[in-house]
Amino acid sequence: MAAASGTRIRLRAMEPGDADDLWRWNHDPDVMRWMNDGYGSSLAQTRRRMESREPNSYRDVLFGVEVVADRKLIGIVRLRDAEPELGCAELDIYLGEKSYWGQGYATEAMRAMCRYGFDKMRLHRIFLSVVAENHAARHVYEKVGFVEEGRLREAFRRDGSWYDMFIMGLLEGELR
Repeated sequence: MAAASGTRIRLRAMEPGDADDLWRWNHDPDVMRWMNDGYGSSLAQTRRRMESREPNSYRDVLFGVEVVADRKLIGIVRLRDAEPELGCAELDIYLGEKSYWGQGYATEAMRAMCRYGFDKMRLHRIFLSVVAENHAARHVYEKVGFVEEGRLREAFRRDGSWYDMFIMGLLEGELR
């Protein structure tokens, strides 16, 4: 059963069998362009991590973004570090299947995950960080109602250059 859905996507729990897709996406320079890619891991390490991953909980909810029409996993979305006392969580999202970029799937996944956060988790605020030059992601976030709340100067390094990051937030009732 899907955790949440839109018209064309559904959010579903991740499975150990999803490790190969995650590994492939995490080693694609286009996909990882504006994300912290950390230190590379082997496919075997990624598989072990997926097999031993703790179940979803209030503190950390990770879903796969799956296209309803063909049941293809195209990305992930996560609400993490949720704190019930504060009613807030941080959102991470990316679509790893580049052939699905620019078609509204990320926007639909964002809306579904935010609805899940506000309705099921009873959050009041969802926030995220984004590299200032990641215009496509910022467009998606603004489209669903996120607003810029602050700027972290030169907080992200890629290809020898430093980039600013924006902190963006969405309050319960602001989802578009």
